[in-house]
Amino acid sequence: MTKTLFISLPVTELSASTAFYKALGFSQNPQFSGEDGSAMVWSEAIHVMLVTHAKWRTFTQRPFPPAGSCGMMLSLALESRAAVDAMNEAAAAHGGQADVNPMEDHGFMYTRDLADPDGHMWAALWMDPAAIPAAAN
Repeated sequence: MTKTLFISLPVTELSASTAFYKALGFSQNPQFSGEDGSAMVWSEAIHVMLVTHAKWRTFTQRPFPPAGSCGMMLSLALESRAAVDAMNEAAAAHGGQADVNPMEDHGFMYTRDLADPDGHMWAALWMDPAAIPAAAN
């Protein structure tokens, strides 16, 4: 099997979260989706499993983080600055929040952070590796 990243996220409202991730550009894999979870595919190597809180409880009994907190942020590399902007606009239009942190533009890298309807943080970024400044000695 190819090295693949599977991310599981607990969600309050499965249908709304599924629609949110579709709006960001994920596709849904119906083979692994049902009433307690929705398998969302970003790429061949990155999959996000949205699961109801009840299903999440079969994974762990650890407490849910308090609303408004952030234990991690996942980043998705996109093909252009316009795609980064479009993802943030889609987040805001589909129940999430755009620009939860200040936008960063370093010339070679452009990033805007967003949150899904449950507050899970994502960074949408574009980078031009050829334009990265040489490391200072």
